[in-house]
Amino acid sequence: MAIDFNHTILSARDSKASAGFLAEMLGLPAPRRWGPFYMVTTNNDANLDYMNTESEIARQHYAFLVGDAEFDAILNRIRERNLPYWADPGQRKPGEVNDHDDGRGLYFEDLNGHLLEIITRPYGSGGWNP
Repeated sequence: MAIDFNHTILSARDSKASAGFLAEMLGLPAPRRWGPFYMVTTNNDANLDYMNTESEIARQHYAFLVGDAEFDAILNRIRERNLPYWADPGQRKPGEVNDHDDGRGLYFEDLNGHLLEIITRPYGSGGWNP
């Protein structure tokens, strides 16, 4: 059997709203409820399962490989919502898009402070190496 990434759990203050935000921003199908989770499924069938918590939320990073058309659509949604975005994970280049590996990439936060990244080329595919 091949080894594929299946799912991860993201802590949230409001799992339904958080999953809805992610699905809307990425242009994915509406989340579905499964037990205590609201699940967002990517095109490669990996699930991001939002679960409510009342404890402190540790910030995590999630990167999504998207096509050029999807990148444009997501960036438009970010701009329509006036959400801050950055070209770098350290958030020192606000309102910018990076061009790593001859592609485009950016970072923005979800409703819980998790850092979401969208890239159009896999890291290292164009020779970029920080």
